[in-house]
Amino acid sequence: MNLTRRKLFQKLGLLSFGLFLPKWLGAFSNKKELPKLIILHTNDTHSQIDPLPANHNKYPNQGGIVARANLIAKYRKENKHVLLLDAGDFFQGTPYFNRFHGTLEMKLMSKLAYDVVTLGNHDFDIGIEGFMNAQQYANFKFVNANYDFGQTAMAQVVQPFQIIQKGHFKVGVFGLGIDLNGLVPQNNFAGISFNDPFESAANVIKALKLANCNLIICLSHLGYQYEDKTKPSDLLLAEKVAGIDLILGGHTHTFMDAPTKVTQQDGHEVWIHQVGWAGVRLGAIEVSAKQFNFHQKTVH
Repeated sequence: MNLTRRKLFQKLGLLSFGLFLPKWLGAFSNKKELPKLIILHTNDTHSQIDPLPANHNKYPNQGGIVARANLIAKYRKENKHVLLLDAGDFFQGTPYFNRFHGTLEMKLMSKLAYDVVTLGNHDFDIGIEGFMNAQQYANFKFVNANYDFGQTAMAQVVQPFQIIQKGHFKVGVFGLGIDLNGLVPQNNFAGISFNDPFESAANVIKALKLANCNLIICLSHLGYQYEDKTKPSDLLLAEKVAGIDLILGGHTHTFMDAPTKVTQQDGHEVWIHQVGWAGVRLGAIEVSAKQFNFHQKTVH
């Protein structure tokens, strides 16, 4: 079955958001057609290996790598095709990062079997050499389309995009990063330059369409939205660049009760989602030939 992009998204539905166990998956067990693809996503986990403390003012006992691993395992057990993605800033925020300099995060994300991740500004906090030392423990792919890595070592491990076949779905995943100037010390990204994210995205999308991808996902660390409406953001990306189906974002630590839909001039719908920070939620998106349903789970 060769799904066209139009057929893939001819019907879009939105499930209500829930907490704890993924009860919505059970609703499909009595139907003839099970979900074809589950996309799980995180962002801005910030080295939060343990759950947040019991006295946390907003998210007591939530998050933690063990609870996330258990929830991901449940999705994989109940679904044949699962993608696990991250929108950056997996480094920095707890003493684990200060002690292990990113190696623990890479090892644990590998244990969870992430497929593709993009880079956030904090992922440069130990510089290129530190990143390269940590990434040797990663068995997942890194994507970024708007950083020119020049002659740096990172040019060998970060690609503009990845294409992954999951059943009938040929998924193109690319990454976009925020301008590091002013956010990261210059020495930490020496030799890396920032390119316009919208132009970079348009160029990558052309390549993904030529490769016949029927689902195009952007892992964005641009941020959801800013008071300065001219600053690159996920909302501007959805408005300005044609061809993206999903923008899974980060950087602004935005907790969204529902995804944002942007309808482009040609009628194509772009969906934006982000799941806050510290790994307290896991985003889950069910994609089939006829519907595209969002969900998220509290991790605890």
